[in-house]
Amino acid sequence: METSGRYIGTPNGIVLCVDRNDGGIVEGRMFHGYSETGIPFRGCENIVKEAEGLFNALGFPHVGTGDRDIDGNVHRFRKKEGMARVMGDEKLLEQHGDLGTFVIRVQHRQHSSWQGRVTDLDKDQTVYFRSALELIKIIDGALDRAERTEDGEGK
Repeated sequence: METSGRYIGTPNGIVLCVDRNDGGIVEGRMFHGYSETGIPFRGCENIVKEAEGLFNALGFPHVGTGDRDIDGNVHRFRKKEGMARVMGDEKLLEQHGDLGTFVIRVQHRQHSSWQGRVTDLDKDQTVYFRSALELIKIIDGALDRAERTEDGEGK
């Protein structure tokens, strides 16, 4: 892991605010620069679907495996016209979750999955991921470590 500054740095950056981890099912809000309000989510699959919808609307990052989405379905994605940023990076970084806050930067969508980096803002650590599944595992591991530390089970 490397430490990094607190920044978004990409038009499709997402701030993921996790408020609950109910039996392994995460709940919280997802923020991006094209909406003034957070998008509520329940479960990691909901995070992936909401983020994939944002990426398709932005046309960025470009889908590298033709027009297949993360589920393997073939689509003709068109960039949504008129999308304008309504929230700057500073405002996005003010958002925080009760259990954890993560900045997700998907740089590529190749092999029907995502590649990029995720920063745990609570620890100021960045980890690179090679798939959406690996991203979910990284976030889940960080939340488990945070809960164990809160419960006094060690660091």
